[in-house]
Amino acid sequence: MTLASSAWRALSILAHLGSAAALALWIRAITRIAARPRWVPRVMRWWHARLCAILDLQVSIHGRLEPGCLLVGNHVSWLDIPVIGAHGEVSFLAKSEVRGWPLIGWLAETAGTLFIVRGAHRIQTLAARLSEQISQGHTMMIFPEGTTSDGASVLRFHPRLFALAVETGVAIQPIAIRYRSADGELDTRVPFLGEETLLAHLMRLLRHPAPRVELHLLPPQPVNAVDRRDQLAERARRAILARLRAETRERVVDPGDAEVPRLTPALSTSPESIGVTDAS
Repeated sequence: MTLASSAWRALSILAHLGSAAALALWIRAITRIAARPRWVPRVMRWWHARLCAILDLQVSIHGRLEPGCLLVGNHVSWLDIPVIGAHGEVSFLAKSEVRGWPLIGWLAETAGTLFIVRGAHRIQTLAARLSEQISQGHTMMIFPEGTTSDGASVLRFHPRLFALAVETGVAIQPIAIRYRSADGELDTRVPFLGEETLLAHLMRLLRHPAPRVELHLLPPQPVNAVDRRDQLAERARRAILARLRAETRERVVDPGDAEVPRLTPALSTSPESIGVTDAS
């Protein structure tokens, strides 16, 4: 990756963020005098797809997004958001701290991200929002690991947010995501870990060839009234783990087999939290 190419992509990202800020101002101006525009999810899908194109992400899709499901996936990087968001009208759950991130938090709030509030207990509010999303032909995505992983493991899924599926009766669609380098090996530059800042992580990505992304949209799993949250969580995790193991030469770590260190959360849910504030 040449310096000129990296600089050009960086400038393109800045311009793209500028377009997002302009759109956000427009949306907020409209909602002051009228209802939230129904075209916002379509615009966000375009915005995510454009960001993936600027970053030159080579995304291969296996399967398809099924309507009327709660999407559940493993979490490697903030890149998971645009990769998934580019392929459907999807809203995301994020920890409440993300709302305070400069520019990004404000844009996420305007886009309709739901923020998890630590210690709150408003699962019924979140379930109602999920039902509303599905009735409008949209869907919702959660990352139940509660943090990002190194891409070589699938951490334990915290079961609290699976109460959403129990409350609403919607099926769960697991999504397995994998990042590879040009040589086909696991791309170790993509995971967003530890105390690294979003800017530092982005600059590292821009200095290297773009990763290849494999997105596996697995068959939906029906939810029955007798299902427990922990059962649903483990069933979804096992499906994702099995797919990643089938698609990789590297060993995919199961925390049930070995000790896997916890990592600092990125754009993710918090394991202690099941409350929500509605950003729309």
